[in-house]
Amino acid sequence: AYNKKKKETWGVCIFIVAIDLDEMTFTFTELLKSISISVCTFFQFLKEVDVNMDTVSTKVDSTVSRLKKKYDVLLALYHKFERTCGLIYLEQPSSEISAELSSVLVLKNYWITFLLAKGKVLQVEDDLVISFQLLLCVLDYFIKLSPPAMLKEPYKSAVTAVTVNGSARTPRRGQNRNTRTSKQIDTDTKVIEVLCKEHDCNLDEVKNVYFTSFIPFLNSIGIVASNGLPEVEVLSKQYDELYHNNKDIDARLFLDHDETLQPDVIACSQLERTPIKNNPDEELNVILPQTPVRAAMNNIQQLIMILNSATDKPSDTLIRYFNNCTVNPKDSILKRVESLGHIFKMKFAEAVGQGCAEIGSQRYKLGVRLYYRVMESMLKSVRQVLITFFFLSKLLNDNIFHTSLLACALEVVMATYGRSASQSDGTSAETDLSFPWILNVFDLKAFDFYKVIESFIKAEPSLTREMIKHLERCEHRIMESLAWQSGSPLFDLIKQSKEREGQTDQPEPASTLNVPLQHNHTAADLYLSPVRSPKKKASGPSLGASSTPDAQPGVTPQTQKPQKSTSLSLFYKKVYLLAYLRLHTLFFRLLSEHPDLEPLIWTLFQHTLQNEYELMRDRHLDQIMMCCMYGICKVKNVDLRFKIIVSAYKELPNTNQETFKRVLIREEQYDSIIVFYNLVFMQKLKTNILQYASNRPPTLSPIPHIPRSPYQFSNSPRRVPAGNNIYISPLKSPYKFSDGFQSPTKMTPRSRILVSIGESFGTSEKFQKINQMVCNSDCQLKRSAEVSTAPKPLKRLRFDIEGQDEADGSKHLPQESKFQQKLAEMTSTRTRMQKQKLNDGNDTSASEGK
Repeated sequence: AYNKKKKETWGVCIFIVAIDLDEMTFTFTELLKSISISVCTFFQFLKEVDVNMDTVSTKVDSTVSRLKKKYDVLLALYHKFERTCGLIYLEQPSSEISAELSSVLVLKNYWITFLLAKGKVLQVEDDLVISFQLLLCVLDYFIKLSPPAMLKEPYKSAVTAVTVNGSARTPRRGQNRNTRTSKQIDTDTKVIEVLCKEHDCNLDEVKNVYFTSFIPFLNSIGIVASNGLPEVEVLSKQYDELYHNNKDIDARLFLDHDETLQPDVIACSQLERTPIKNNPDEELNVILPQTPVRAAMNNIQQLIMILNSATDKPSDTLIRYFNNCTVNPKDSILKRVESLGHIFKMKFAEAVGQGCAEIGSQRYKLGVRLYYRVMESMLKSVRQVLITFFFLSKLLNDNIFHTSLLACALEVVMATYGRSASQSDGTSAETDLSFPWILNVFDLKAFDFYKVIESFIKAEPSLTREMIKHLERCEHRIMESLAWQSGSPLFDLIKQSKEREGQTDQPEPASTLNVPLQHNHTAADLYLSPVRSPKKKASGPSLGASSTPDAQPGVTPQTQKPQKSTSLSLFYKKVYLLAYLRLHTLFFRLLSEHPDLEPLIWTLFQHTLQNEYELMRDRHLDQIMMCCMYGICKVKNVDLRFKIIVSAYKELPNTNQETFKRVLIREEQYDSIIVFYNLVFMQKLKTNILQYASNRPPTLSPIPHIPRSPYQFSNSPRRVPAGNNIYISPLKSPYKFSDGFQSPTKMTPRSRILVSIGESFGTSEKFQKINQMVCNSDCQLKRSAEVSTAPKPLKRLRFDIEGQDEADGSKHLPQESKFQQKLAEMTSTRTRMQKQKLNDGNDTSASEGK
């Protein structure tokens, strides 16, 4: 065991040095083989070796991250590939099928062809979706070359139909048939249609990959079918060259279930479990988590279904908004969408591969549909606040607003497609196309993009939980670092803020920290300059808000003092909140035994962000946080070393080791966070830090008011008012889209009464049982024991089909859908239950007072 550990340690050290020196003379798989260790174990061991912040460089971190993402995607695809082949081919086909067409040979041909195609077509190694679509193309190609006797239904019928329709198919057996090149490939789409339906994959997208990427790939490598299948040795030799050039993972070993590619059993065996039930005798329902591929396909199908009804051009409603503007923005909007489309398509092809340019066009088309859809929803809400069309015209003619809105729509689309296998643990996996890629494509400042995020989320109710969390994470990344990059408009805004009232004015005073954060700002609040309508005075909510008051200098009269920037004020409030939540999390892990230090650290942290904001330029919020924590502990004689701080920091969600390994010291010079603290942070804040050593430290900053995030919603079941063991829980198991929206794939608990919106309500027996539960509730029994008089019976829950028992007296219109009727009935029921609970409480109080 000792020698094995020593061997593994040497292997890890050699790997680290080879990466740092750019001297990888071996592949990653060869290294794993030589020290007899799996990918997962190697990564875990490397993490243990990196106990110091300078043991492993950011270059090694980056290489390991790329390898892990590639492995995760390959593992997910191979598992999907194995299961899919099991559904396509018979395990024991008839004896007339030659031995050379055995399942083992079939699998090997398919998988190596796919690996070669993936390596040749895609530049983005961890793009799960395009890789899977490419895999379906490979399956389609080989299924058409397979004897129908080998195939299960519905593939057998699909292949037979191709033959019947007269497609050029060569005989499958015998040595005298003609060879067939990929140029002669069938254009019949019956097989690909079956594959797409079976996997809930968008047919148009897969066909696009097939004709623009897969067929050119086949032609480029000159595959010729022999005995109905390409030669394995030829394919393997070409892949071998590709694998050795990349110096990474030999994915052919998945076919052998090689131990170096086996997943971490402990990590992969975590099952999602339902909440513990009241009855211990009931069996525990275990729901297997979705596979990464299935989850990705579901997310994409959901997005496409939402946007299928959306238009590629502005709707009639939007046109009416445009026509009412002082300057009609329609032409400029259409030109902007067209010009940005060319840029997007070009940059997408550069990032993914030139053969994937049309895939970029498809993604952009979806993004444009979402852009127009959200714009219309946003304008409806904005019009409720704006007094005149003067402001509306300014907003709709604002180039930055439109570019930001379109970028946000595209980020939703790109993130939906870009959910890779490594994101199943909830972490933010980086890809070449991940945020902030879209900002670079559109040359958009992160601070300007930030201003549209909250309005976008509010305006699009169909966003999935994952997409809301993704956009929130984008917002956090902007507040952490992206908005603080040199060239950001944020610094000009802060400078103007300080100049407005002299140096005493602050971006956001500390006194406002304990004031609740209001999440009622519209896009107009954050994008419009601080100017009131020249036609009439605004009598409604103030619109004095500007993200870039200096961008339009002619708007505000010089004799008038510039108004405060709402976007800057809101930004700082959110930064303070994020900063405190980060600090509190790290503090709880490290210094829970010294609770008196937290307000001191927070005061120093807040002071730095407010008064020494230049320290944030081209740096990260967490770097300042860790320095504040270290500085206060140092001056208070609490032993807390940076090594301990960064070890705990690494375990926090959404963190990157580069944050503490590579900190800007001065122009173009980077070093560890310790060097930054000594040479920069301490030099700037030494006088302030030393004040905390005295008995009269600086006035403490108030703790920010912690609101409920406008983007989050509860995971756990919520109890219906009035109790009675009735709970409402969000649906956890996604729908299988090929079945439509009839019923979820899995529903729990099986043995209890379950009503799912979207399914048929069936007979009245369910509701009679619910009524009985409510009437015989513990609440009623408890009240009868406490009160001497007979308790007032609870009203029965009435699910009135006619809708005659509405709490607000409203009636259903006959043309309303059953879903709308049932939703209204349930809302009415909840209102009655709340009133009943209130009445019962009053009755009880009155009885006790007698």
